[in-house]
Amino acid sequence: MQLPFRDIILGVLLYTSGAAAVFAAPAALAQVALAPQAERALPQSRADVVLSFAPIVKKATPAVVNVFATRVEQRPANPFFDDPIFRRFFGEGGGGQRGPTAQSLGSGVIVDASGLVVTNNHVIEGMTDVKVSLSDKREIPAKILLRDPRTDLAVLKLTEAATYPMMELGDSDALEVGDLVLAIGNPFGVGQTVTQGIVSALARTQVGISDYGFFIQTDASINPGNSGGPLVDMSGRVIGINSAIFSKSGGSVGIGFAIPVNMVKIVVAAAKGGGKQVKRPWLGATLQNLSKEISDSLGLERPAGALIADLYPKGPALEAGLKRGDVIVAVDGQSADDPEAVGYRLATKPLGGQATLGVLRAGKTIAVPLRLSAAPEVPARDAVKVKGPSPFAGATVVNISPAVLEEFSVQGAANGVVVAEIDPQSVAAQLNLQKGDVILVVNDEKIGTTRDLERATINRHYYWKITLAREGQVITTVVGG
Repeated sequence: MQLPFRDIILGVLLYTSGAAAVFAAPAALAQVALAPQAERALPQSRADVVLSFAPIVKKATPAVVNVFATRVEQRPANPFFDDPIFRRFFGEGGGGQRGPTAQSLGSGVIVDASGLVVTNNHVIEGMTDVKVSLSDKREIPAKILLRDPRTDLAVLKLTEAATYPMMELGDSDALEVGDLVLAIGNPFGVGQTVTQGIVSALARTQVGISDYGFFIQTDASINPGNSGGPLVDMSGRVIGINSAIFSKSGGSVGIGFAIPVNMVKIVVAAAKGGGKQVKRPWLGATLQNLSKEISDSLGLERPAGALIADLYPKGPALEAGLKRGDVIVAVDGQSADDPEAVGYRLATKPLGGQATLGVLRAGKTIAVPLRLSAAPEVPARDAVKVKGPSPFAGATVVNISPAVLEEFSVQGAANGVVVAEIDPQSVAAQLNLQKGDVILVVNDEKIGTTRDLERATINRHYYWKITLAREGQVITTVVGG
């Protein structure tokens, strides 16, 4: 007997309640015998048929905000840009007195009922006026409590006193590849948007987004404007802050990266404590990746771990008995496959306690207790804001110490002074000096302290011969005075 097409279509009903599938036969198929099995029932309500993330979204979205930041560009004319060699190293600049208004748009999430908002540092970096738009369309000014460029996180405080909807912080260490997640934010400024995906990978390092590269990778659609918004688990908790995407076109291709919430907790705690910067445990050692050749020479099964290349005198690593050539493979029982993983694991630990490092030495794994202390500021910073007719006018410099090297992510610098701040309307800013630059020599005079630079720049010169280090490269140039 041939059945009408309509009866065949109506004869099959699939639904997702309890992952069950029901076959309901119309009258024409009533005589088809089924094998004996547990009793099945038809769905009795819409809830039995539809699988929805709506309850999670309703719980989470009131705490998700849009972040708007602006500043007015100031561009004083600069005689230094007449020098082509200086432009080659420091970029184009100079020009009119007043430039256009710079704007930034991103997302954020309220993590405390008093109005603490977490977003990405790059959303508000260099901005002077920050406003937050809530899900109920209210716009509230916000002040910046703390910026942490090393993690690309920032904490804002809503200026209107009230009790705000907030989202609970979860545990990123409990995530597993394949877990369902939601990304909530304001992509392209179109308004609050929810996308769904899974955790594609964990502990993504060497992505080049921030100093602590230990990202959650997801295929939930993340686009420009999502930055700073939450990655949410199926309990409606924040498990990451969406930070970047891998894309050749600028749009989502299914590879997004989120900062783990366990790192976010440390930054929020520092902001609540009134800190202007985040202090983290200091290892006091230089680590490097294990190549296959080094791994083979050490007799390791695979190139996983962080090789200790150098030790800082009187640092925690040396105090703990670590040696050059040791390989750190775990922190408190959690694996660490590279230097970034070691840095992340230590950075999420509170100061004042102790961590246990798993260390490979001479073919054996040993446990090494490490004291968790902050990097020392010895010598003192002795900050100096440079004045006078020099290319450094408007820059604030500090002396080199382990704490300064950690804060500004400077590697291998033993001499010179570090640029810590730059006035946005100064000569130094227009010449594209950058935070973290290390000034080594000025007019053939070695710079060892901030006072050395102050003395070297107090008088006008016909020319300036400058040597500085930036991102591991040493640059020497001469500009007119």
